[in-house]
Amino acid sequence: MGLFSRAPKINTGEAAVGALLSRGVENVIPRELALKKLRSGERLRVYLGIDPTGAKLHLGHSVPLRKLKSFSDLGHEVIFLVGSFTAMIGDPTGRDAAREPLGRSQIEENFKDYKRQAQKILDFSKVTIRYNHEWLETLKFEGILKLASKFTVQQMLQRDMFQKRIEEQKPVSLHEFLYPLMVGYDSVVLDVDCELGGSDQEFNILAGRHLQQAFNKRDKFVLTTKLIEGTDGRKMSKTYDNAVYLDDAPSEMFGKLMSVKDELTGTYFETLTDVAPDETAQILAGHPKEAKMRLARELVGMYHGAEAAAKAEADWQNTFSGGGVPADVPTVGRGKLRDIIKDVSTSELRRLVDQGAVSSVLSGKKIESIDTEIANDVIRVGKHKFFKTD
Repeated sequence: MGLFSRAPKINTGEAAVGALLSRGVENVIPRELALKKLRSGERLRVYLGIDPTGAKLHLGHSVPLRKLKSFSDLGHEVIFLVGSFTAMIGDPTGRDAAREPLGRSQIEENFKDYKRQAQKILDFSKVTIRYNHEWLETLKFEGILKLASKFTVQQMLQRDMFQKRIEEQKPVSLHEFLYPLMVGYDSVVLDVDCELGGSDQEFNILAGRHLQQAFNKRDKFVLTTKLIEGTDGRKMSKTYDNAVYLDDAPSEMFGKLMSVKDELTGTYFETLTDVAPDETAQILAGHPKEAKMRLARELVGMYHGAEAAAKAEADWQNTFSGGGVPADVPTVGRGKLRDIIKDVSTSELRRLVDQGAVSSVLSGKKIESIDTEIANDVIRVGKHKFFKTD
C-alpha cells in the first residue's frame, strides 16, 4: 500500500462530523462538500501546513493542531507539512512589512523545537511529516509561470494587508504575491481532501483549492479555525506580549489564564479544551472567577499534568489572594538584572522596568534600571514571573 493509498471505509457518526465542523471552527468552504466527504466513510487525506519562523508555540497555535488531532483520532490520514521552503520567504498575512528571510539551518532548528512542543498535542506516530522544499526547490521557472497564470493581480490585491500597504505607500514585494502560489502548490502535490489553518490563512488555503481544481486534482474543502485573543484582548501573539505559551511553567500558565478577560472564557473552553459544551455552559453559568479557575486547571493539567495543575492553583491563590510568592520560584545567580533574567529579552525587560512592572518582593520597591545589581532577593517581573537570587 502506497503512502497515500486509501484505507477501507471508516464509520463517522453525525455527532462526530458535527463536532469536527463546528467546535473551534471559523469557516468551512464549501460546507456541502465537507459533509459529503465526511459522511462517505472514506478515509480522507487532511493536512496542516506550518512555517517554523519562530520556535515558541502558544495556545493560539494549538487550535489548528487540536483540529488536526481530531481528524487523526477519527482515523483519517493526516499530514503535517513543514514549510521548509516557504518559511525562507515568510507568509505576508497580517504583516505591514515584508518578513526578514530565514536560512534553512534556522528553519530546521526552529522545527525541532516546534515539534517537541507540538508533541504535547499530536501523536506523531500517526502523522506523516512532509517538507515543501522537496518540490518547491525543484520547480523550474516554466512551472512557476504555469502557476502564476492561474491567478490575476486583482485576486492578489484582495488581500487586506496588501491594500493597506499600498494605501500607506509601503512596498509590496513581488515574492509576497508568489507566496499563495507556493502554498497552493503544496495542495496540488499532496492532493488532499481537506486543508486546515487559522482563519487568517483563508486566502492562502483557498489558493490551494483553486489550484487543485485547475490541475484536475481532487476537490478539497477548507476548514479554518478560530483565532483566540490573548491576555490583553488582542490577537494572541508574541509581538503583543500577550501569549500563553505551551512551555510556560505551570504557575505562570495558570496566572496568565486567570488574567484573561472574563468574556473570553467560553471561547477558550471551546477551542482549547475537551470539556463538553453542556458542561461548559454549566461552568460559565457560575461565578466568572470560578469558571476561569476551572479553565486554568484544565489547561495546565493538559500540558503539565493534574498534580502540577493543583500545585499551580495553590500557588496562584497564595500569590494573588494571600500576597505571597509561588513555591516553585526558580533560583538565578546574583548580578545585574539584565544578566540574570534569561527568559525575558533585554528589550522586553527594559520596557517592563520603564513601566514600573519589575520590583523587589522583599523591599516592595520598584527596580529602576536593568543594570541594577540584584542579590539575596525575590524579583517580580510583570504579573506572573518570579525569580529568587542566591
